[in-house]
Formats: sequence, structure tokens, C-alpha cells
Amino acid sequence: MLKGKKIILAVTGSIAAYKSASLVRLLVKAGAAVKVVMTEAAQTFITPLTLSTLSKKPVYTTFVDSEEAVWNNHVDLGLWADLIIIAPASANTLAKMSQGLCDNLLTAVYLSAKCPICVAPAMDRDMWLHPSTQENIKRLKTFGNHIIDVEKGELASGLVGAGRMAEPENIVTYLKDFLSGNKAAPAPTAIPTQDWKSKTVLLTAGPTREPIDPVRFISNHSSGKMGIALADAAAQRGATVQLVLGPSHYRPTDPTVEVISVVSAEDMFNAVDSRFDSADCIIMAAAVADFTPATTSTEKIKKKGKDDMAIPLKRTKDILKTMGGRKQDHQVLVGFALETQNFMENAHRKLTTKNLDFIVLNSLRDKGAGFQHDTNKITILDKNKNSEVFALKSKTVVAEDILGYVERFFWVS
Repeated sequence: MLKGKKIILAVTGSIAAYKSASLVRLLVKAGAAVKVVMTEAAQTFITPLTLSTLSKKPVYTTFVDSEEAVWNNHVDLGLWADLIIIAPASANTLAKMSQGLCDNLLTAVYLSAKCPICVAPAMDRDMWLHPSTQENIKRLKTFGNHIIDVEKGELASGLVGAGRMAEPENIVTYLKDFLSGNKAAPAPTAIPTQDWKSKTVLLTAGPTREPIDPVRFISNHSSGKMGIALADAAAQRGATVQLVLGPSHYRPTDPTVEVISVVSAEDMFNAVDSRFDSADCIIMAAAVADFTPATTSTEKIKKKGKDDMAIPLKRTKDILKTMGGRKQDHQVLVGFALETQNFMENAHRKLTTKNLDFIVLNSLRDKGAGFQHDTNKITILDKNKNSEVFALKSKTVVAEDILGYVERFFWVS
């Protein structure tokens, strides 16, 4: 299906640019006519001469060829092609394409093109998983661009994960399938962009309400935003997500998240208890009441004289400690600690006594952290005595940091 096709290969500034030589060779071998467009950054990884030799055509790098005093017409290039493949597509170029920025020949050709556009991203794992990159990918898809999934493996940084550009052989197979009309065909051995498809993630979020009578209850200021952000982030990575959510005005945006609505600490315990054993990752972000009224009145309690009213309390079941006691080797258990004093000491104690893999510490004394905010500032402490301090970020990004920690320290093969 590639024979006689006119293909523009657009190469951007990524270490994976060295693979573009093999990609040109395979496309030419399959009978395609190939013209190469390169960004300035791409030329630091591979020379235009290499790609010109393999394609048997000039390589286009600037709007004006200074040696020949010829204008490289981006409109003509865009109209010439039957298909454009951008490989590798860096995070920077993806962002430019998403926003319609046009500061080099490659993006000008992209904006001028009338043909289908296929994109093979390549970057480090955390860059790939960053919400801004994922939003750019989603936006490009809505424009009609076709994304060739990144692959998973060892990256140039030394990390292991998703972000590798699909191998040239897989890209060529994708293009053949695409041009034959099978537009949904993935690259044969490409790893999905969502890394957690085989995982079940169980989360808790929000407050609990402990009833005093039919009118009154004991609760706290938790909004559930942090746990909900984690649920959305895990679902976007492909996990099966179960969210045990206390009374909250907020809900996940991802429709695949299963929400189990509860009210009291006892309700939350039962919901977690019945689902815990089948979960791979359990993140307890809820603000569960430590105490509940010893008795609950079935009728509204009336004022009686001028005396103060005392409400006897009893301890609730410690969900985190109970689950820590039965955690299996393959499971990752994450707790949260919201402290106002002795931050590290209290977090370390909770980490140890409740048999957690790591704990997420935040302080009510940090501006913009804690209950109700859309931002959070966290420190992660783990059972291997590692710790990492994070800056104040949106809870959406904090959720990515937490899930990234699971990947880096507990799920990297």
C-alpha cells in the first residue's frame, strides 16, 4: 500500500531521531517517495545529509535555502504529500501542533497539509505522562490526527516505562494498515499509552459523617478532591478504578470510574473490606472519622434546660491498619497523613504501624495545601526510607506524582 505514495517524514528534536534513518530506508524500500522535513533541534541528533542520502531527495530544514537562495514553500510541501508522518514527535512539537504555533518549517507544513497526519511521539516517561502532554494528545486527536502509540521499555534517561517511539518496522506496518483503510489498526507491538490496564486500583476519598441524631452529625472539612483526582488519573492510565467516596459535592470526570457512595466510617470500612483482596493498588485518601457517637438517637435531640450536652464517643474501625495487616506481597498500600505538628514523626509512625508501602504527608500549615483547595503540597515517605518533597501543585498534577511514585518504586520490572 506504500508503493507510489508521497510521504513527508517530519523529524523533531528527540534522541529517537536516529531511528528516522531506518524509517526512511523502510519507506523507500516499500516504494514510497519520501521527503524529509527537520526542525533545527532534530539536526543535533542526526544530520540532514544522512536522511538526504537515504531518501535520495533534498532535506528541508528552513523556509529559505540560503545556499541556493530558494524559498521552501511550505504550502506546496503540504499539498504534495499523500500522508505526513511526524516521527519522532517531541513534547515541544506536540504542544505547538496542539496550539497552532508556527515558528518553523515543520509546523508550517503541518498547518498547510490537506492529507492525513500520523504522529509517533517520543519522550521520557514523566514527560509523556504529564497532564499537559496527555491533554495535547487528546486535542490533536480531536483535530483528526492519528496517534501511533508509544512503546514501553528502557528510555534514554535510564528510566523504564512508556515514552519510546514505536519501532520503525511497527510504524511502517501501521502506515500500510492505515492506507489500506484500517485506520484503527495499532502498531503491532506498540504498548498502549495507558500503563495500568491490567491493574485494579481501589481508592477512598472524602469525609465521613457520623450521625448524632437524624439531623446532626460529626464530620470534617474534606472535599474529596485529592482522591477524586487520583481516581481520574488512574482511570486515564487504563486501570480498573473503584472509588469509595464519602459525602462530597464532587465526582470523577472519567466515566469508567466505579463510584461506591458511603456515609459513615463503618460504611467505608465495609466497602473497602469487600474489595481489598482483589485490588493491586490501594490508596486511602479519605478523611475517615476516628470517633463516632457511642449511641445514635432515632429522634432529634432537644435542648434540656441550660446544661451543656455531652456526646460519648467510641473509636471507629481503623481501616488503614486493618488492611495493612492483611496486605499481600503483590499489593501496594498507600496512606495519607494530614498533620498540624510533628509532621515527619507522626507520618513515620503511621507508615510503620499500619504496614504501608508509602505515605503521603501534607500539612494544614502549608498555604494552598489540605482540605478544600484545588492545590496540594506533599511529601512522600516510603517503607524503604526514601523520601521526596514536592512543590505546591494542582491536585491533578499531584495525583500524577503519586501514581508515578507507585510506578518508579514498586512496579518497575
